[in-house]
Amino acid sequence: MDRNQGMQIVEEFIKNRKLINHMLCVESAMRWYAEKLDQDSETWGLTGLLHDFDWEIHPTLEEHPVAGAPILHERGVPEEIVAAILTHADHTGYPRTTLMHKALYACDEITGLITAVALVRPSRSLYDLKAKSVKKKWKDRSFAAGANREEISAAVEEFNVELWQHVTNVITAMRNIAPNIDLTGNLSPDGIPLDS
Repeated sequence: MDRNQGMQIVEEFIKNRKLINHMLCVESAMRWYAEKLDQDSETWGLTGLLHDFDWEIHPTLEEHPVAGAPILHERGVPEEIVAAILTHADHTGYPRTTLMHKALYACDEITGLITAVALVRPSRSLYDLKAKSVKKKWKDRSFAAGANREEISAAVEEFNVELWQHVTNVITAMRNIAPNIDLTGNLSPDGIPLDS
C-alpha cells in the first residue's frame, strides 16, 4: 500500500478538514521519528495517516478504532499497520509491543495540543513556535482541555523520550507540512513576517 492509497481511504471516510489535518500531523511526526530511528518511514507514515480514518463513522470509544479494523483489512492495509492502529488508545486493550506502536501513541494527542497553541499565537504559525510556549499552555488545564496531559505524559514515557524534547521534535515534523494544515500563519518558513 502506498500513500496515495492511504489518502484515498482518508478522503473516503473523513470529511472534517480539522480531523484530516490532525491525521496529517500524526503522519508527519511518525515519518520524522521513523527517519530518526532508522525505521520504515512509509509504514510509519501510513500508520499515522490512517490511525483515525474511522472516527466519523465510529465516533465512540466503544467502536473506534476496533470497528474500523475490518475496513482496513478489506482495503488491503498491511496487518502491521492495522495492529498499530488498534494500539493507539488505552481503551482498546491491545498492548503496545513495538516501537511503532509506542510512537503512534506518543504522537497522537500531542499534535492537537501543539496545533491549539500555534493557533492562539499572534503569528498563528508553527514556524516561530517553541516548546516553551506549549509548556506554558500545558499548565493551563482549561486550555485545549481535550488534550489529556496525563495520557500524553504516559505515552511519551512509554516511548522513552523526554516530554519537551518530544514536543520540539513534533513541532519540527509538523513544520514540514505547515502549508498543508493551515499553520503558516503570517510567517515565511524562516520565521520572517510576510507583511514586512
